[in-house]
Amino acid sequence: LCSVRYWVLNRSPAPKCYPLKATRLRSLKLTLSHTRKSRPRSPNHSARFRAAHDDYSDILLKALADRFAEAFAERLHQHVRSELWGYAPQEQLTNEALIKEKYRGIRPAPGYPACPDHSLKPMLFDLLDAEANTGITLTENFAMYPTAAVSGFYFAHPEAQYFGVARIGRDQLEDYAQRRGVDMATAERWLRPNLD
Repeated sequence: LCSVRYWVLNRSPAPKCYPLKATRLRSLKLTLSHTRKSRPRSPNHSARFRAAHDDYSDILLKALADRFAEAFAERLHQHVRSELWGYAPQEQLTNEALIKEKYRGIRPAPGYPACPDHSLKPMLFDLLDAEANTGITLTENFAMYPTAAVSGFYFAHPEAQYFGVARIGRDQLEDYAQRRGVDMATAERWLRPNLD
């Protein structure tokens, strides 16, 4: 059993013979909101574009806000690696090296291949008091609003790497539902894209 290498974001379900090592974990939540109500002096360009029936400018503005949120999340990850946690203080990566993820640590997010379950977002929100601190809210299906928002976890372990959760069998789904304390229908809804 232990001749196989296991990739998990949380090592607690790993086999007993798997060596557990200390792993730093932090989380992030940020937004570039073009609709933030807490800043009444900030012009709401999106509303202005919609009022003028300028769909192109509205779509472009939202796309730019999404890209800025992702870029800031990447910059924040670099700041954590080089300064806050300081495990890569001399890191000087090219854009190509960043794209190829040549840095130490990972920044997975709920809803992405390594963590397909969006239902983890409320726990992350509670941990960070995200709604109060950022103005980001979650819909009933765990989508973030405003949509120009990024959330995720930071893992600093030197062996951490991105991976994708493959197909989930019925036995795994039943175990997951039991561990999360939810009924099978809820677990199926949360993990539908990965089910056999």
